[in-house]
Amino acid sequence: MKDFIASLTWRGMIHDMVPGIVQHLAKGMTTGYVGFDPSAPSLHLGNLVTIMLLKHFQEAGHQPIALVGGATGMIGDPSGRSQERTFLTEEVLRYNEASIAKQLEKFLDFSTGPNKALLLNNFDWFKDFSFLGFLREVGKHIPIGYMMAKDSVKQRIETGISYTEFAYQLLQGYDFYYLYLHKNVTLQMGGSDQWGNLTTGVELIHKKSQYQAFALTAPLLTRSDGTKFGKTTAGKNIWLDPAQTSPYEMYQFLLNATDHEAEKLIKIFACCKQEEVEAMILAHQAKPETRLLQQTLAKMVTTMVHSEESCNQAIVCSTILFGHTASADALYALSEDALLNVCATIPKVTITRTALSDVDSIVSLLSVATNNIIMPSKSEARRIIASAGIKVNKVLLRDPYQKPDFTLLHDRYLLIQKGKKNYYLIVVE
Repeated sequence: MKDFIASLTWRGMIHDMVPGIVQHLAKGMTTGYVGFDPSAPSLHLGNLVTIMLLKHFQEAGHQPIALVGGATGMIGDPSGRSQERTFLTEEVLRYNEASIAKQLEKFLDFSTGPNKALLLNNFDWFKDFSFLGFLREVGKHIPIGYMMAKDSVKQRIETGISYTEFAYQLLQGYDFYYLYLHKNVTLQMGGSDQWGNLTTGVELIHKKSQYQAFALTAPLLTRSDGTKFGKTTAGKNIWLDPAQTSPYEMYQFLLNATDHEAEKLIKIFACCKQEEVEAMILAHQAKPETRLLQQTLAKMVTTMVHSEESCNQAIVCSTILFGHTASADALYALSEDALLNVCATIPKVTITRTALSDVDSIVSLLSVATNNIIMPSKSEARRIIASAGIKVNKVLLRDPYQKPDFTLLHDRYLLIQKGKKNYYLIVVE
């Protein structure tokens, strides 16, 4: 068996842990779990860190359990939140649970071996638990002072916290106790914001069974400036669901990581040996202009989350926009969905088919016909074309007076490139 804690240490994936965990794991195969909140129909890039805790745990020879919080999701975890969550309907929760469960199955081995992964839902043991039974079985063993000392509670005392949120840590604590009794789980893992909830479970197991259980947390994903990593500049999450964040968007997001961020993330997400990762880091440091780490990180994570085929398509899309050797053939080979993913963040200009057929030259198309959004004037359009600064569907323009009779992409699009990095999509309706 691999040394799980040593592996997490060099990966920079340990924030806190209960003392004695190294000796405990050295005794043989251990069962541990991570809980996932079904507050959305998809997990996001930040959740991928705790998924990797389970993945590295299984690769070290231990048994991982992924727990979907069908019951705790009905309450909402107050950790890291300044105000109470809006309750989701049971119908929405059940949909989110099913979607998240399907995502988790992509990362762990649920099929074979003594340490095959398990996927559970805490709604299964909470649905028939009476309120009085919960108070007697759980509430009796955790003092109010202990609960008040948790950061998730202290940070909300001034602004207000409901009894519902206050009691959340008891629900998560009981999850650990239940899994200890029924699945021999002795370790709970999570993000650093979950430490208070994890240790409540450790305390409950100790009080009710006189057994020393263990907890471990990983640091939250952060940028170089300390802000959360995993959101676009517009504040949108990078979701693991391709319908919410396309493989191209994920690939491009990771490709734009700084050197410091890429070095940190490659250690977390790489499943190869330590010496291979360290050699890659040294190679990058010797020639940072090649952006070896960013390219490897983007390819590795996009493939793991989606598929090799989706990643290759994302690379093609990225090359078409930003590569020096991208061809018109590659652009025309893109599916319409892939093209729209590529162009999701670039300005779009809509014109009618009649207007396009009436345009006498490319200069008019780039200025007057598109409301001067692409070019402020015909003279400016002529100047930039003369300096080899305009491409239409990846073909360099040389004649400012040529008729714009280009073959439309999917019979309705023209991709205009102005200079090296400015793009516009003309949509013909």
